Amino acid sequence: MAAGEEQGREYLERYKIPELLHNLSALLLYHRPERPREFLIHALERVKFAKLTDVEYPYLVDESNLDAMFEMLDTTSQGYITLVQYKGALKSLGLNTQNLPYEEDATITLEIFKKEVKKLLQESWAIYQP
Repeated sequence: MAAGEEQGREYLERYKIPELLHNLSALLLYHRPERPREFLIHALERVKFAKLTDVEYPYLVDESNLDAMFEMLDTTSQGYITLVQYKGALKSLGLNTQNLPYEEDATITLEIFKKEVKKLLQESWAIYQP
């Protein structure tokens, strides 16, 4: 690999550019704004503001979306889902499933599901420098 290419890769990794572009692309596809450039600028401003003030980051999902997702996974209305289902939900949201603090036989309640997904969503944006 050429030195310039290696430096380019290191730069992208250091500033988490692929992850940022993935999150911004997901926001674009979800919202499909009429003015995408302005939408992206606004989204980046919201990320910066959230990082500086501790307000919410721009998310693809809201409380009702999380409720609906959990309800679809909990098809028998037991009030919980399995770790495998939880990991699948995280993957579908583009979130990291590594180092989850649960045993393989764990059951995830709606409250835990919402709390943990929100935390992981926040962490996915918080890695960027303003």
